[in-house]
Amino acid sequence: MNTRLTGRVWVVGDSVTTDAMYPAFAMKLPVPEAARHIFYELRPGWTGQVAPGDIVVAGRNFGLGSSRPVAALFRELGVAALVAEEFNSLFLRNCINHGLPALTVPGVTSAFTDGETMCLDFAEGWAENPERGLRLPGSALPPLVLDILTAGGILPKLAREGYLPVSAEAIPLNRR
Repeated sequence: MNTRLTGRVWVVGDSVTTDAMYPAFAMKLPVPEAARHIFYELRPGWTGQVAPGDIVVAGRNFGLGSSRPVAALFRELGVAALVAEEFNSLFLRNCINHGLPALTVPGVTSAFTDGETMCLDFAEGWAENPERGLRLPGSALPPLVLDILTAGGILPKLAREGYLPVSAEAIPLNRR
């Protein structure tokens, strides 16, 4: 896995809940359709603007709330990574389990605005705004997490290692 990514940034604030990302009415919809409702109240029309390779930047307590599988929706939209000042721990784990890179970088929301470019490295743990000449240190992802991400998530990793039978459920949604 290439641990370095570059993408266009979308910035959201603090304490964005999983309910705000994945509304209850969308939970009964197929993943491709449900993905079109991410941030539907917070940022109406956002899913029509986001493009594969984009990066979502958030403040503190990102992913607060219930354990909704929001990471699968972000991956369906092609979001390359999430970078936040602080993640809810359960939300962070769900991102990794679904194969969505998530990096903690203090101060990231003040270093970026919508549309700017971010370069980041998960293994080294930094995010950079090349337009401002600013690099922020973050928390590098450990080798086990990088291995899970390389496999496309925890289920594909377990299938690859022979712990689960290879099946459609073990293949990440964006690789089917």
